Amino acid sequence: MVRARSALMRSPTSTSPSNALIFRETAAISLILTVAFASSCGGSLYRVRSVSELPPLAASAPATNLGTVSLRAQPLLSDEESQELFESNLNLAGLLPVRVELVHNGGDAIELKKARFHLHDASGAEWKSISAKQAIARILKANQVFAYNPNSRKVFEKEFRAYELDLKSPLTHSERRREGLVIFLSPGKAPVASPHGLILAVEGLPQPVNLTLN
Repeated sequence: MVRARSALMRSPTSTSPSNALIFRETAAISLILTVAFASSCGGSLYRVRSVSELPPLAASAPATNLGTVSLRAQPLLSDEESQELFESNLNLAGLLPVRVELVHNGGDAIELKKARFHLHDASGAEWKSISAKQAIARILKANQVFAYNPNSRKVFEKEFRAYELDLKSPLTHSERRREGLVIFLSPGKAPVASPHGLILAVEGLPQPVNLTLN
């Protein structure tokens, strides 16, 4: 009877050392996730550099003159280059951004809606041109970003797409110069690792282009 009464007097909420440890770990994880979620509210998933801060293409960038329009292009081959712009590893995601510059040399406006960009390497393998939206999905998957604030993704998409080469509106002489990224997906979606013999082919301009990039 004494033992039964003693058992009834024990607190049902008493916690063993192991349970206390689990509780503390769970609380710590919850705090970390809460802070991470709160810090992401209203911000971007990655810190994207402003397009206005992008330095001009190197004078040594491959170029060609098509008469009414000139074209220059330069691939971002190193991880450091993409990290500087997007704070994310595009090469790991199998993505190769190519900076493209179009300069209007005079005459009528040039329609760009039919322009198509193709990339081949020394082995003859084709790199597929993809949209900024598709590239973003690849970046998040490769970097294992699965849980995030939807608003943060929207901000990242907006900032990332600001770099995409505008092919929807005509290039006029008053605009003079237009620059943006064309993003290519590597053969087999493999991480990009120092590709050689890259040739950029462009259709839909006043003349077809084949430009050796490296």
